[in-house]
Amino acid sequence: MGAHAHHDHHVEVDPQIARSLWTTLGMFALVVLVAVAVLWPGGPDGVDDPLLLDADPVPARVDSDEVLACSVVVEEECRLIRFEVTGGELDGLTGSIELAIGNRIRSGDDILLTVFETESGRLVFDFYDFQRGSPMVVLAVLFAAAVVALGRWRGVGALAGLAVSLLVIIVFAVPAILDGSNAVTVAVVAASVIAFCSLFLAHGFGVPTAVALVSTLLSLFLTAALAWAFVGATHLTGLTDDSTLLLAGLRDGIDARGILLAGIVIGALGVLDDVTVTQVSAVWELKALRPELSMRELVAPALRIGRDHISSTVNTLFLAYAGAALPLLLLFTEADQGVGSVITRELVATEVVRTLVGSIGLVASVPISTWLAAWMASSAVTPPPSDEVHLGSDLR
Repeated sequence: MGAHAHHDHHVEVDPQIARSLWTTLGMFALVVLVAVAVLWPGGPDGVDDPLLLDADPVPARVDSDEVLACSVVVEEECRLIRFEVTGGELDGLTGSIELAIGNRIRSGDDILLTVFETESGRLVFDFYDFQRGSPMVVLAVLFAAAVVALGRWRGVGALAGLAVSLLVIIVFAVPAILDGSNAVTVAVVAASVIAFCSLFLAHGFGVPTAVALVSTLLSLFLTAALAWAFVGATHLTGLTDDSTLLLAGLRDGIDARGILLAGIVIGALGVLDDVTVTQVSAVWELKALRPELSMRELVAPALRIGRDHISSTVNTLFLAYAGAALPLLLLFTEADQGVGSVITRELVATEVVRTLVGSIGLVASVPISTWLAAWMASSAVTPPPSDEVHLGSDLR
């Protein structure tokens, strides 16, 4: 989050109230840990994979490319790609593949190839994708450097929270859903773990962070309930893209609608914690500057800050989803379909429901976090404020 003005003294919350807050969070954390243990995925189930989806592609370097007559249809031209494998058990092996004339592969490109062996023992290669590891690593390093340069130790904590989020999703959430666990339950549990770790790592262990965490969790549960209600009411199946259809075909028991709901819940978390942290920080700074303010006097200016934040954030959400759905909108418009028909088609309706549910949860998070923070801060007894005010970026 951005810089906030605050005093050089803490807002000391009533010890009994703070103790109740930490006790509540501790009990919920225990419930989440038990849920993680219960939902923890088992080992691989040995499902056959005829499409070789679990086979890693092999890296290769393109030695040359030239346009020749296709070997299958001689009347047409193909681009012949000659390559050398640059890693794995087949390192150093050379070969060639034919691709459509319009492909973008050129000599010197680093690519990935799929390979399988025929009954006669011959290796057959096919183009899989370009290698993108190196530029993505460079981009990740630049991102980390920018975050640390601005946030310093808080930036390091934020990066640690990001790493934990990825770990929870990859190690727990995805395998648990594939293992047949209820996708919505897994998503709520995973989002709760992520919220605990990311907030405390990024903002430290303090009462304001705990208040922001409680507000985030309450808003998250509201979002999950709304998603469950309206995904059902609009009869969304979740089968809107090739990946979901392929996954449902490969594994029995995959709940596409549950995966859609899980995606809404986890996607909402990333915006919710930003809003709740900002609101709690605003209340805390107001209390530090004006210790005599009552609960209602703290709420009014903090809500004005929240309204400004929400108005821009909701628009950001809408534009992000509209941009993702733009090809679909163009396609349906080109087919001379009316606006009503376009919006209610499942491909577009899914994004509409996702946007509106997430936005309602986002809007609700402002009063929830503001009132909860004001209630906690109003119990504080602080010494008279000094004249010195400086800038900082941490929640205390």
